[in-house]
Amino acid sequence: MAAPKDLPEDIGTFIRDLRQTAKISLRQLADKAGVSNPYLSQIERGLRKPSAEVLAQIASALRVSTPAMYLRAGLLDGEGQQGVLAAIAVDPELTIAQKQSLTQIYETFRNENVRNSAQPSEPADAAPRTTPIAEEKP
Repeated sequence: MAAPKDLPEDIGTFIRDLRQTAKISLRQLADKAGVSNPYLSQIERGLRKPSAEVLAQIASALRVSTPAMYLRAGLLDGEGQQGVLAAIAVDPELTIAQKQSLTQIYETFRNENVRNSAQPSEPADAAPRTTPIAEEKP
């Protein structure tokens, strides 16, 4: 395997390099992977980030191991431990729609946490904010 410095910077470039090495066209890979030609083109150009499930389909079409593709995409850590997205993608009990929903929810939570960690937090001794409760009228 190539040293990390020799690997492409993003998953799209990595997929394009694998496809070109295999000497297959974008259209052929899209057909084999079961994705649209424009969508695969957007992935290769870095305009779209593929789901773990799409990565698995592309890996199968390119005859590359799915864990290798997940590792390259950052869905697995260096020891091969599955991330949440990879676990969702390979769960046979979930439908495609359920996998997509869970992936979107998970990514939304992660993005929210990143945004919240970038904002300055309130001092620990600050009084909690309370909203007055409207009194019921008899």
